[in-house]
Formats: sequence, C-alpha cells, structure tokens
Amino acid sequence: MKILVTGALGFIGSNITERLVKEGHEVVALDNMHTGSDANIAAVKGRIRVIKADAGAAGKMGERFDAILHNGVYSSSPMYRKEPEITARAMADWISILEYVRKHECRLVFASSCSVYNGNKLPFKEDMPIRVTDFYTEVRYGMERLADLYNQFYGIKTTGLRYFSVYGPHEQAKKTYANVITQFLWAMRKGERPVILGDGKQTRDFVYVEDVVEANLLALKAGRHGIFNVGTGKAATFNEVLALLNRELGTSVEPAYEKNGIKNYVAATLADTSKAKKELGFTARVGLEDGIRRLVGHYPG
Repeated sequence: MKILVTGALGFIGSNITERLVKEGHEVVALDNMHTGSDANIAAVKGRIRVIKADAGAAGKMGERFDAILHNGVYSSSPMYRKEPEITARAMADWISILEYVRKHECRLVFASSCSVYNGNKLPFKEDMPIRVTDFYTEVRYGMERLADLYNQFYGIKTTGLRYFSVYGPHEQAKKTYANVITQFLWAMRKGERPVILGDGKQTRDFVYVEDVVEANLLALKAGRHGIFNVGTGKAATFNEVLALLNRELGTSVEPAYEKNGIKNYVAATLADTSKAKKELGFTARVGLEDGIRRLVGHYPG
C-alpha cells in the first residue's frame, strides 16, 4: 500500500513509519517538525519520502494514497495553554485531510486521546459522555465529531484511536512533553530525583508504543468507522513506575514530591479495551515491567 503518515518524524508517527517500511509499504512522511526529529527516522532514511510541512498539506497533494495515518496533531495539553491558536490550526489541518479522503476515497486512521474521558468513572468506555475540559480535549473531540459528520454527509469511514499514556523509543524531541515514565528515566540517568506532583498515587494506563503501532495497523486493515480505546486495561501509580525503574536500573532513587497546582488534573486513567478487542482484534501485549525494561535499553546511560 502507498500510505501517508502525518507526524511521521514525531514519537508515535516515526514508530508507525518504521513498521510500515518493514512490512514493505510505500511511505510518504509528512511532519512540520514541531516535536519531530530527523533522528527518529534514521533507521528508514532513504526508504521513505519526507515532506516537511503541516499535516494540512495532505489536502493539497495531488497524488493518490491508499491510506492516511494521521498522528500529526499537537499532542499535549500544555502546548495549547501556551499557544491557544494551535487549536484552530489543528482543526484546519483535520478538515483538509478529511476533504482529501472525501475526494480520493482512501482509508483514514487518526489519533485521538483518552483525555476526552476526564471526569468519568473508571474504566473508560467509548460510549461515555464527553466533558471538554481544555483546548487539547476540544481538538481531539472536535476531530471525532467532524469525522462523524463526514461519515453522515459523505459516507467516509474513519477510525479514531483514543491513545492512553504512550511511552517508548523516539521521545527525545518531545522533551518536557514526553511521557512521565521516560522523563523519570532521563532524570535518573542524570542523577536527579524525578519530580512527582502530589503523592504519586495517581494512576495511568501506560501503553508501550509498539502496541499503539499494532493498533493502527489493525485499524487500517479492519476499515471500521468509529472510536476505539488503545490501552492495556491495567493501571499503575507513579510510585510503582519509579519502583520498577529503580529495580531495572539497580538504583534506589527517591522522588521529589511537589505540590500539584494543575487545574483539571487527571487523577486516574484506565481503558476498557473490549470494543477494540472485539472489532479490531487488538490486545496490548507489552506489560509495564517489560516495557520499562525495553525503555531502559533504548535510552542507555
């Protein structure tokens, strides 16, 4: 297949790109370099075509693709608080992509987020009511709603994947926006105490990026219209994460607990993955202990 990957030089997009190339697909990589890096695609350099532009450039491309995997969306709530105008840019990019799909009738899988569940009880299910709590949530939920409208008006099938807390290789360019597990590891590698807001008892459904890549490929193959959770169905506290890192590194680093003053802070996430398992055949295979072991190997001291 000929596949366009947006955000292809970013964290998740680059992992998807590597997998697609490995499986023999022709890949065009689109990235505006907001948190992307040429280093993330070093393993497939020369085997893909790279276009450095906003994701919305997809809608202006004259060539035909069999599918688009859209991960080129500003990926962290603090980004939107710092620069609210990217809300409009993200939505404009999305409409451009939807218009391309409407014109060329290709498959489309896009990245959404478990942040849309904020305020709901655990575990999070796809049919729960959505309460928009910030700009970031508005963009992700807005993308989902527009996808439904395009389905109603034009019959376009799109698959939205609500990622939970993704960690793994290729997070360096995200810097302070990287997953908390990776940030803990980087701090410990530098001999620093990882900062934990609050008491460390907050929980996340941590999912290794390899499983997220698999979910994208399964969604592409299934061609279903709808929204699906991409998580493990298991949660761990920040304190437990630090304990696993200490065990893997052979250290005994204590965290630096600080007051949590973040408004609308999420205390816990946990995915109900039954829909993704039933309709996509997706089940996360990398447990947290194994994922942390792989992470430590990827970011050596």
